[in-house]
Amino acid sequence: MSNVEVPAITEKLLAAKKSKGLSFADLEAIVGLDEICIASIFYRQATASAEEATKILQALGLSLDLSSELTAYPVKGLGPVVPTDPLVYRFYEIMQVYGMPMKDVIQEKFGDGIMSAIDFTLDIEKVEDPKGDRVKVVMNGKFLPYKKW
Repeated sequence: MSNVEVPAITEKLLAAKKSKGLSFADLEAIVGLDEICIASIFYRQATASAEEATKILQALGLSLDLSSELTAYPVKGLGPVVPTDPLVYRFYEIMQVYGMPMKDVIQEKFGDGIMSAIDFTLDIEKVEDPKGDRVKVVMNGKFLPYKKW
């Protein structure tokens, strides 16, 4: 793990997931939530419903007594540095909330490495919606595994 402090429940969930040999995609099939959402619940960046918490805990072989920790309101964010531009801040906020879950899912799929910001495309689309137009952001970067020396 990095130097980011994580709650004790996160460490417990990740350890159980590892010992069961499960991926977030496996949990997606069991719980019925997207793997990023499940990873976000693990990191306490999102809240599970009582039913979702039960499914997660049962899949991991953990006590249902931990359900209250997964259904509690999350404390979002990973760091104190805050951009001042409102639009840029939203991307910062997205990384605070979903950064570590995204990192875990990427590493499960590709291994230890990073997504290139050089061999990279970023697409932003306007998606019209009667409830309010939506911003669609697609980031597409080459996976770069860390090399051993």
